[in-house]
Amino acid sequence: MTKSASSTALYRTVWRWHFYAGLFVLPFIMILSVTGSIYLFKPQIDRWEERAFRGLPAGDAVSPDEQLAVAMSAYPGARFDHYRLPEHAGDAAMIQFTLADGSAREVYVSPQGRLLGTLDPDARISELVASVHGSLLLGEWGDRLVELAASWTIVLILTGLYLWWPRPFRMAGTLWPRLGLRGRPLLKDIHRVTGFWIAGLVLVMLASGLPWAGTWGSAFKWVRTELGLVQGKQDWKIGPKPAPAEHDHSAMAKPGPMSGHAHMASHANHGVPLSAIVANAQAEHMVFPVRILPPHATPRFGAPTGNVWTAASQPQNRPLTRQVTYDPTTGAETSRSGFGDKHLVDRIVNTGIAWHEGQLFGLANQLIGVATAIALMSISILGVVMWLNRRPQGEFGAPPAPDKARLRWAIAAIVVMALLLPLFGASLVVLIVLDRIAALIRRRPI
Repeated sequence: MTKSASSTALYRTVWRWHFYAGLFVLPFIMILSVTGSIYLFKPQIDRWEERAFRGLPAGDAVSPDEQLAVAMSAYPGARFDHYRLPEHAGDAAMIQFTLADGSAREVYVSPQGRLLGTLDPDARISELVASVHGSLLLGEWGDRLVELAASWTIVLILTGLYLWWPRPFRMAGTLWPRLGLRGRPLLKDIHRVTGFWIAGLVLVMLASGLPWAGTWGSAFKWVRTELGLVQGKQDWKIGPKPAPAEHDHSAMAKPGPMSGHAHMASHANHGVPLSAIVANAQAEHMVFPVRILPPHATPRFGAPTGNVWTAASQPQNRPLTRQVTYDPTTGAETSRSGFGDKHLVDRIVNTGIAWHEGQLFGLANQLIGVATAIALMSISILGVVMWLNRRPQGEFGAPPAPDKARLRWAIAAIVVMALLLPLFGASLVVLIVLDRIAALIRRRPI
């Protein structure tokens, strides 16, 4: 095979895989782009949901202990999970409980100690959007589907970059579309040029989401921990959010550090009260949201905190996270940690997550994310329009397969991609087997 023929065969092969990848991921691109764009504005959405609990009079404020007592009176026997410091003076404090059935409730108490209302954290707008975005509301199966789609979208972008490269190179039609064209050539130019300009943003967005995915994230966690790459637990979840564990009703009935009024009374009489820890946390000037977790707290989706008070700043802009712990008897500081204390690998992952969620540098990050999503949806739709305009009447219209092409570089690239993206590799094996079966059926005499 001549160099020209080999190059043509490679181009046709890449085009064929780009075509099939595009058709498969199109519905996922539309769903994930829309839900992802909404989730970028989680802080604004959350504040809107809490609008009735913000901007209240700040005078005659009571102590956090009194606010906690008011909240506990509404849910006697519930487990006290954490107290969230008000973002501004006049905002209500949010106190979260776990109820006897394992569900959570956010209780909002005014600065004057008046019960204002409650929210179900699992029914929040941003939580619903996140569930659709991360698992299509299908649990683990949905999580795997989203990861598979993300893997094939990476293949789509990489093959698109190969097809974009001009032969020979020219500026028009490569860096900007030739607007003098009409019909399908103009659509092709817009598709290629827009794809090039957003390729890097899309790849970063996809790569920064993989540590959450069930298969890829679990493999990364194994490399991170079992191979000794990073010490300490990771602070991002893997896969879909688990359902809250069934609560132990007998344990709820027993007095102890985690049971309702008994918790508050114990620390008021024998240890450091919530108010003292809140004062310490306020002096730290941490970034909102700042949560105070009592000793032996068990977050619904995390590890127990141990026998310490914990003040944790947990903004979506993860480089700003901080945590300070205090002795429950004396109130003395026992430890502190921040983003700079994490391993380089964890700092990179968390920075990527902050970018993915649109919070790394505020509104500009959100707008870039939305623009990227709109552009990705637009070129995906353009690709379908071009296919429908090109395909012959009554035929599927897929790019033709090359004839016996020796594509060593392409095979090597596919193998590397399959190793880096396990679900892509597994699905590729299935597709190759199905393609061979279909070819054998076509060759059989009728």
